[in-house]
Amino acid sequence: MGRIVRLCAVTSAIALTTLVASPAYAHKGSPNYRSTLRTITPAEPGIQVQVLNYDDRLSLINRSGKMVLVRGYNREPYIRLLGDGTVEVNKNSPAFYLNQDRYANVTVPSAAHQGAAPAWQVLDKTSRYEWHDHRIHYMAKGMPPQVKDRNKRTKIFAWQVPIEVGGRPAELRGDLYWQPATGGLPRGALLALATVVFGGVAFVEIVRRRRRRQGARRGKASAAWG
Repeated sequence: MGRIVRLCAVTSAIALTTLVASPAYAHKGSPNYRSTLRTITPAEPGIQVQVLNYDDRLSLINRSGKMVLVRGYNREPYIRLLGDGTVEVNKNSPAFYLNQDRYANVTVPSAAHQGAAPAWQVLDKTSRYEWHDHRIHYMAKGMPPQVKDRNKRTKIFAWQVPIEVGGRPAELRGDLYWQPATGGLPRGALLALATVVFGGVAFVEIVRRRRRRQGARRGKASAAWG
């Protein structure tokens, strides 16, 4: 009997893990928002940018052969992807620290400020870097004032991230939208989970009743032979 209960518990746990631990919920992006890249202006061959996990972070790949510089919130040098694939981050950029928390609830070291000389740290040579960027998501925890109907897709704002390509100014441009979707598990997933859990409980109860009936029959048979 104990083995059956454990089996049902394991089955339910596996189902719950499968439903919850999806990539969409692995990071801090909000499923109620969609941040989308519109253009790279001017367009540059070899540069790929995309938004990851709804509104969480930007991914930039540089195969242009030129240096790509991403500027921080005060237009200070923040990220540098060199033409040979080297990826560097400026430890004296306030953005390096502010981006560690979705709502920028961090303490920025006094050495990191707009006019500080860059302190470049080499990360790798993959030509690719991902970073959280506050310019592409809604910073407040309440409902955006632009949203009048929660069931309607609504544009919150247009965003820009300044960059340089080969020493020439450029810009990533996109838009943030409110997405009418539930923040928890999809309804179908919840129903599937409930089916697994309650099915397991029902199975255990059926086995338990059957064993009680068998025990009662054996008791009657023993009394009859006595």
